[in-house]
Amino acid sequence: MPELPDITVYLEALERRVLGQPLKQVRVVSPFLLRTASPPLASVNGKNVIALRRIGKRIAFGLEDDLWLVLHLMIAGRLHWREAGVKLAGKVSLASFDFPNGALLLTEAGTKKRASLHLVRGETALRDLDPGGLELAGCSLEAFAEALTRRNHTLKRALTDPWLFSGIGNAYSDEILHRARLSPIAQTQKLSREQIQYLHRVTLETLNDWTAHLRRQAGNEFPEKVTAFRPEMAVHGRFGQPCLVCGAKVQRIRYADNETNYCPTCQTGGRLLADRSLSLLLKKDWPNTPEDLEEMRRGMA
Repeated sequence: MPELPDITVYLEALERRVLGQPLKQVRVVSPFLLRTASPPLASVNGKNVIALRRIGKRIAFGLEDDLWLVLHLMIAGRLHWREAGVKLAGKVSLASFDFPNGALLLTEAGTKKRASLHLVRGETALRDLDPGGLELAGCSLEAFAEALTRRNHTLKRALTDPWLFSGIGNAYSDEILHRARLSPIAQTQKLSREQIQYLHRVTLETLNDWTAHLRRQAGNEFPEKVTAFRPEMAVHGRFGQPCLVCGAKVQRIRYADNETNYCPTCQTGGRLLADRSLSLLLKKDWPNTPEDLEEMRRGMA
């Protein structure tokens, strides 16, 4: 799912292309995309784009007459800049936002169509789509600590909770916790003041560093390589591969559709965290260390 750094770079690319431009029309192919009926979608036709805004992991287009188009890409939604009048072909094409100078094409891979588009009128309706998590750019240590410890969650859950923090998802939370050398299952209300202070600094640094990296990668082109799995990442998406810091094998915790990647050496003192999908099956036989897990796998081969 595109997160804060990805959405920021998307917005910067859109500012150069659509800000001040009239939105000629929105062509929607997927019946699952548009989630609102009033105002009607045709009411945006010919309206100038006068603002662009990030709302959590959503992209909001501010139009004349106090209209807002709010797009959530979810896991597999991606944006592409194409020539004006681009044809909407294939199963992955969901919609096109047509401008005089080009078309913003929305695609979504896979069979589960989760991306959403809302059209609302006014700031109040726009705020209703905002979970209200803390905006991290320049946030104070006090505001960060208050949000982090508001409830006693695991660090992974807290960082990815859109009601607590704005724009952080599965990928960058893994990278933040690895850089902070903290376990993803550490309880937020049990952290020391020093740990919270360090996590605050590392969170801002990680998001800023990745935003700058993606900005350099895109240059003046529209960002086309938006992915949650990048070879430069230290742990996210690197299960079974060596940690880029210490060389230990990256491990994972899986729950439903979510996966947490971590380095036992850097983050958990060498301890292997329980993977629900296996530990519930193995119970007392669940290995304590990565070495035990490797030995168990060799024995099962």
